[in-house]
Amino acid sequence: MEKELTDSIYNKVYEYRVLKRMSQKDLAEAIGVSRQTIFLLEKKTQAPSLLMAFRLATYFNVDVSDMFRYEKKG
Repeated sequence: MEKELTDSIYNKVYEYRVLKRMSQKDLAEAIGVSRQTIFLLEKKTQAPSLLMAFRLATYFNVDVSDMFRYEKKG
């Protein structure tokens, strides 16, 4: 029987966006994605691509490891 993987990526996108007093739309435009993508990241229902993770971290001038954390479950 195969073990189901339940790994996830925890992120601080919402926290950084609010601290900068930005809308989801403003952040999406700044990094070149849709507002829907930012919404899904903030709800933690979508993991970012590696490129998107670096774009977000660079935009907020933080390390990728500060903005995103890998969580292994199970």
